[in-house]
Amino acid sequence: MNVLIIEDENLTAKRLEGMLQKYDPGIQVLAAIPSVSEAVAWFNQPARPSVDLVFMDIHLEDDLGFRIFEQANLTTPVVFTTAYDEYMIQAFKVNSIDYLLKPINYNELVAAIEKFKALKKQFGSASASAPDLETLLSLIGGPRQTEYKDRFMITVGTKIRSIETTDVAYFYLEERVVFLVTKDGLNLPIDYSLDKLTQLLNPRQFFRISRQFLVSLSAIQTIHTYSAGKLKLDLMPKSRQEVFVSGDRMTEFKEWLGK
Repeated sequence: MNVLIIEDENLTAKRLEGMLQKYDPGIQVLAAIPSVSEAVAWFNQPARPSVDLVFMDIHLEDDLGFRIFEQANLTTPVVFTTAYDEYMIQAFKVNSIDYLLKPINYNELVAAIEKFKALKKQFGSASASAPDLETLLSLIGGPRQTEYKDRFMITVGTKIRSIETTDVAYFYLEERVVFLVTKDGLNLPIDYSLDKLTQLLNPRQFFRISRQFLVSLSAIQTIHTYSAGKLKLDLMPKSRQEVFVSGDRMTEFKEWLGK
């Protein structure tokens, strides 16, 4: 599969390319283009390479990505990748297969590619005309409104407590047990793994910074920078152990903080 990335954040483009290679090492990224003008020039080449799928950010360095459709003969299916959701309906009026909010979740990326494959099988070659909006939305289920977990029911002795997700500061793993820490300092063991919690919680509010910690944005009080860019976090309530961001999650963490 030949893929084109249209993204003005270099680190984001590289991370996306890495996830695509993880999904299928046979995927070839033809180029990573940062602007509307360069994308239009690329698509208007007289003998450009064939591309099967485009990953496109909406806010590019010189204009909105939608301008590309106005200035180039672009019929290739598109997966939009953006930090904003207000353009969702407009995205589905063009060649959109899916609409992924940043930071991109690997499982959602895989689902988008699988949708593309299903549509390609349904409608023929990737270069064929895209289905109309009504057909496309019926196939992919329409714009998604993911429902995230809003409370936890926790057994404490002989009582069951209801903890609102908005009252959670962070989760941590200790001796194979996951604990929920509330904003008022309660430490409560729960029957969820951190992997499962990452799927259940709103990624705009919670981030898995390491194998041991899943933190809410509101719990981060101070970020300390060490040599080689290592990051240490001060959480509120204070953690009983030092909290560091894993090296392999640093880039995604910084992107998350900036959204």
